[in-house]
Amino acid sequence: MTSEQSPLLVLTAHEAIYDRFASHQKRWIVFVKLSFVPSIPQIAKDLDLTDAVVSLAFSLSILAYAIGSLAWAAYSSFYGRRSIYLWSMPFLCVGSCGVALSTSLQSLLFWRFVQMFGCSGGVSLGTGVIGDIYKLEERGTVIGAFISVTNIGWGVAPFVGGAATQYWSWRNFHYSIGAWGLLEMLFIYLSFPETSHPGTLGIDKLPSRGWIHITRINPLRSLWLLRSPNLFAVMFASALMVNTMYGVLLLVIDFLNIPMAYTIAPRYGITNEAIIGALFLPNGLGCFTGALVSGRLSDTVVRKCREKHGGAWYPEDRLRATWIGGLFIVPLSIVASGLLTTYIGGPIGLALNVLCLYAMGMGVDLVIDPIHAYNVDVVHSRSAEATAACIASWSLILSATTAIIIPSIELIGFAWTNNIAAVFAVIGQGLIFLTIRYGNRMRASIDVGFSTVENN
Repeated sequence: MTSEQSPLLVLTAHEAIYDRFASHQKRWIVFVKLSFVPSIPQIAKDLDLTDAVVSLAFSLSILAYAIGSLAWAAYSSFYGRRSIYLWSMPFLCVGSCGVALSTSLQSLLFWRFVQMFGCSGGVSLGTGVIGDIYKLEERGTVIGAFISVTNIGWGVAPFVGGAATQYWSWRNFHYSIGAWGLLEMLFIYLSFPETSHPGTLGIDKLPSRGWIHITRINPLRSLWLLRSPNLFAVMFASALMVNTMYGVLLLVIDFLNIPMAYTIAPRYGITNEAIIGALFLPNGLGCFTGALVSGRLSDTVVRKCREKHGGAWYPEDRLRATWIGGLFIVPLSIVASGLLTTYIGGPIGLALNVLCLYAMGMGVDLVIDPIHAYNVDVVHSRSAEATAACIASWSLILSATTAIIIPSIELIGFAWTNNIAAVFAVIGQGLIFLTIRYGNRMRASIDVGFSTVENN
């Protein structure tokens, strides 16, 4: 697909689809979606788990998230967003209660897998919903708002989990997660409409079906979208960025945060789990800020570039919004944190590290959120699947990365480990640059059903 040489304002029957919901209805749909914040269990002290087992539990959660993202996204293209939300919630509820009742390592790992599988569709389905109801020049801003609110949950959860472990019962904490999931399921059942475009779902295309129709769908089919050079390049670039942020809840704990208990916390004499959890708050706030800025910025870039090109739409123009975060903020903040932790102690070093955590969160979201919107733009009919393929690939890459971070720190030190991470972040931004420059040729080489301005 080459650039879309259509007028800037094209009034088509397809555009009328976005007017199915009034503005206040769109805001309500996004609000309902935003209120679903995934959570990941805290490792229970009373099970007497070793550091190696903790690492195994994290890796299993990553695997569950990858599988769940692909499965829920693929089935949402067939059955619709609303149905998949309602199907996934019971997994979260039952898994959370199972974690709370666990008395052995085996049961903890099993129910943690179920819990993470249940909440894994949050981001991919959320971006799909936004792509369903918002137009091309609007969706970046809304995706940014959606990601920003979920980032608040990701930033607060470590503090809440740490406080629960320190002062409350971790079992009660996960019972509360299960109860919240049940409330969410009721909330979505009563308030959340189907947002998929009429006639686009797989079930809509069946010649006949019963009251209950069950179809088996290969969840791995979404990964086949990555045979496109464009989608693979932005996926890999974002994976390199996320390698500086690997999540406590889903995918966002940074290179600073994975070994935080082994680096920043002991460096500054912090042993209280609630305080260690609070160290994630600046990172979450940075993600919140970055998501809000990046979404609006990417929409502004799209509009200005279309005006500059006389109405022609070049999908890769949206990626120009990633430059500040990917080329400057992310690499500089991670290098600074490594040097600060290594050479500057006391309150000054800790305070400056907190600023680095904030900058890290902001910078990474300045890169990742435009990529989410880009995936929705270029494969609009399979937007949830494109997002899921990207996120699942991050998960697989990160599952390998997390195994080498602590050994790397032990071998070459925290500063040099961070320097290597910064280099990879710059390489990722280089891939984005190549995608912007050669996007037309890359899309033309392998067409996976790319969108045009008329059907976007």
